[in-house]
Amino acid sequence: MNEIASPRALTRITVTPLTPQIGAEIHGVDLSQEQDDAVIAEIRAALLQHKVIFFRDQHITAAQHIAFARRFGALEIHPATPKDQPDPEVLHIAHGPKSRGTENAWHSDVTWRAEPSLGSILRAIEVPEVGSDTLFADMGAAFRGLSPALQDWCRTLTASHDIARVFAKKLGVRPEELHEKYPPQSHPVVRTHPETGEQALYVNTAFTSHIEGLSARESDWLLQHLYAQAAIPEYQCRFKWRAGSIAFWDNRAAQHYAASDYFPAVRRMERVTVAGDRPFYRDER
Repeated sequence: MNEIASPRALTRITVTPLTPQIGAEIHGVDLSQEQDDAVIAEIRAALLQHKVIFFRDQHITAAQHIAFARRFGALEIHPATPKDQPDPEVLHIAHGPKSRGTENAWHSDVTWRAEPSLGSILRAIEVPEVGSDTLFADMGAAFRGLSPALQDWCRTLTASHDIARVFAKKLGVRPEELHEKYPPQSHPVVRTHPETGEQALYVNTAFTSHIEGLSARESDWLLQHLYAQAAIPEYQCRFKWRAGSIAFWDNRAAQHYAASDYFPAVRRMERVTVAGDRPFYRDER
């Protein structure tokens, strides 16, 4: 487990929780400036405690966005990024009159990778005056909300995660073409967080195709039950965007849902993603 600053000992940043369960706003940081190691350690501590953290009024450049993300690890390049894009680490997500938002399903980013991302850092460039909020769910709380018997069963299971479920249509390619580079991956249904040791549900509506070893009917029933845990309000926070707002979420412990209630208004975001490691389950009992 990595050494992190204690949330009770933070001296360089101010943290204001959004809910008792998940989410906090960070104050006292200007992300256009390079941060020293102590500030980065406190930001990481806040992320681990609250699972998603938010910054306001951060009107930074793409280069500054990338530089901040690099302080937390190596960066990913998403396959949806155009090959000739000058800053391939930035994923541009834009919707408007000709494109309705499609991220309105509970998910964790890129679980179809062998080593899914540690976290995503999303920056608002242009947002509607009303709508376009993003909701976040604490998947550790979602796991603890299951009955002890169902927790025990889920601890023994693995699930398959498939990029083609979403990106075959978006990229206009056959699933088989995507699978040549990104074959479906098996991940534990209950994931142990590599830094905190917390157990969290690790299946999502976007990329999980089935639970391995179960019949299709059994898998569908169980997945629908587990997916529904993210929709429990007590496990959630909701963030209202403004231009210059930034959200940094821990993909290992949280899921998110981008409300698509703003069509035909324009919403332009830029995301930089920090690479992670292979999910595992370790029994903490």
